[in-house]
Amino acid sequence: MTSSSTSGPKGLLPELSALTTEAFRPELADIDRLPTLDIARLMNGEDTRVPAAVAARLPEIAAAIDAVAERMARGGRLVYAGAGTAGRLGVLDASECPPTFNTDPGQVVGLIAGGPEAMLTSVEGAEDDPELARADLDALRLTPDDTVVGVSASGRTPYAVGAVAHARALGALTVGLACNEGSALAAAAEHGIEIVTGPELITGSTRLNAGTAQKLVLNMISTITMIRLGKTYGNLMVDVRASNDKLRARSRRIVAQATGAEEAEIEAALAATDGEVKPAVLVLLAGVDAAEAARLLKESGGRLRTALETAAEDRPAGRSAG
Repeated sequence: MTSSSTSGPKGLLPELSALTTEAFRPELADIDRLPTLDIARLMNGEDTRVPAAVAARLPEIAAAIDAVAERMARGGRLVYAGAGTAGRLGVLDASECPPTFNTDPGQVVGLIAGGPEAMLTSVEGAEDDPELARADLDALRLTPDDTVVGVSASGRTPYAVGAVAHARALGALTVGLACNEGSALAAAAEHGIEIVTGPELITGSTRLNAGTAQKLVLNMISTITMIRLGKTYGNLMVDVRASNDKLRARSRRIVAQATGAEEAEIEAALAATDGEVKPAVLVLLAGVDAAEAARLLKESGGRLRTALETAAEDRPAGRSAG
């Protein structure tokens, strides 16, 4: 595959013209003449098409998630790599994992072509350079337990394709998320996911339907992987990092929902566990002290449900989870 850095803009024209995400929709040629409410209705209608496009690829998404979770359970990392909107979405998803799931900052990583500066402004030529992706990944010292998810609406972005190709050569798990069929990105990855969202409302503006689809899939990859890793208890965020007043209040609510305990009991359990939700729930449901809760969680790999089952076997008289 050639990139714009070698073939130039004119050389890319045939390639881009074949992409559904770049297609022109003549029926929308007068959209700028419509009333604002009509344009809003059009955009809202466009948005409703995205979930169906994602639903058509759920088996591929699930298979990729199971593979990611297997490696992360062995200590591997999840790395997103993309350019422009796709890169920003990866950085966003990665940045939300520590407060939501209490992951280490280096456990889920977002790489964007051009580095942090590219989050706010375009970095000329960065997305066209697969060697830049190689350098960014080499700085992370990838292992076979790591996963690299290349994200590109077109499925041809050299940075994303280069990241996946390099990661695969190093033995890491690779996922290619694109919004066109027959993409180079999906072909380069072990797990190719192509969410075909069709032509955009504004021609070629893949921050719209394609971006929405990418956001939905990245939500699934990170969230379901964390569920598989025991970062939730049912649908409760028991690994939430209480870093502000809102999250501290949420922590108390989560403990209440998980245990049904009284407010005074909840406060005492959270105080004993330094505000950590998982051990606090274990203290209340299993009738153990904070040190024993910490031990049970460590031995269960941080999985609260497993720790509760172990505690029930060890202490049959303890309070049941209900």
